[in-house]
Amino acid sequence: MEHFTLLLGVVIITALVFDFTNGFHDTANAMATTISTGALKPKTAVAMSAVLNLVGAFLSVEVAKTISGGIIDEDGIRTEVIFAALVGAILWNLLTWLLGLPSSSSHALFGGLIGAAVMSAGWSSVNGSTVVTKVLLPALAAPLVAGIAAAFATRLTYRLGRGTDEKATAKGYRAGQIASAGLVSLAHGTNDAQKTMGIITLALVTGGVLSPGSNPPVWVITSAGLAIALGTYLGGWRIIRTMGKGLTDLAPPQGFAAQTSAATVILASSHLGFSLSTTQACSGSVMGAGLGRKGGVVRWSTATRMFAAWGLTLPAAGLVGAGAQLLTEQGTWGTVLTGALLVGGSGTIWLLSRRQPVDQHNVNDIGSAEPAGVVTTAIAAVTPPPTAAQAAEAAATTDTATAEQAPPLRATA
Repeated sequence: MEHFTLLLGVVIITALVFDFTNGFHDTANAMATTISTGALKPKTAVAMSAVLNLVGAFLSVEVAKTISGGIIDEDGIRTEVIFAALVGAILWNLLTWLLGLPSSSSHALFGGLIGAAVMSAGWSSVNGSTVVTKVLLPALAAPLVAGIAAAFATRLTYRLGRGTDEKATAKGYRAGQIASAGLVSLAHGTNDAQKTMGIITLALVTGGVLSPGSNPPVWVITSAGLAIALGTYLGGWRIIRTMGKGLTDLAPPQGFAAQTSAATVILASSHLGFSLSTTQACSGSVMGAGLGRKGGVVRWSTATRMFAAWGLTLPAAGLVGAGAQLLTEQGTWGTVLTGALLVGGSGTIWLLSRRQPVDQHNVNDIGSAEPAGVVTTAIAAVTPPPTAAQAAEAAATTDTATAEQAPPLRATA
């Protein structure tokens, strides 16, 4: 076995950075409905989710095995390929976080991995059957199954609660929401933390530190669990806002039904080794719960943007991963340039996010939840301010319009 190299160390650190972004990107999966219905305060919710994400990381390694030895062939894959894949995944995660879109961190990772592997060794390096059965089919089935289950669960919940005291029932469902949110957090740690474990294990195999087919070492499991827990605690407030308030309006019974349905689907897929998108399962359950209530609606404009992000995630992250791999193949300078582009791109996205910050104080304010707000801010930043004459003309126009629209005054005795 070879010793650790500098590149291998950089890849492991980059994988943990991806795990961190996965944590704050996907916090909404567990806690968006709990926060939006007021069952838990925002900071309390993300702290609880972080602890349970860490615990969930130690419960299974089945998904990690799918990542480390199932999607691509280990033979012929170099450490640089893993680095390029992570670059694609991280940048897509950050971009969708900036736009407040609950896309799949899992599919961003798979897309980056597939794109980098194809650029390095051709299509033969990708196990197509594994991608179809354990990635693509679950991606289609998970939101549908979770959504249908949540819709039926919501209808059943309201039917059973008919005629009961609404306030007492709401308290009970809030307690149920807290419990089901904890279950989703546990499931998220079980499924998503393993993806980083699998990537690090794959890097250790390609670097000759581990033999092919090895399980993740304990230090890999621990570091991956801590990274995703830290990211979860910091909270992906933009995506929490979209899932909690942007898709539909949820009452506590609906939140309970949505989270219970999503947790069931995620835990079942983790047991079977399916690398499921927890984001898609939770988003599907939220929409199902919204439609399951009589008179409930789904904001399809937001849902359409979310669906578009889902469809773009694999190919977009794949293209970035392939481009990063093309650079790393040029030698040391190409690898350094790839790292510089990752840091520069991440910094730019963070600076853009500061123009319209979202945190625990305004996470339930749907008025500024539209992703277009980022674009609007950018346009405003490059638009020159009006001249004094233009400002006076605009004010006069406004005064005239107001006078025309005002109702006539009536004389009173």
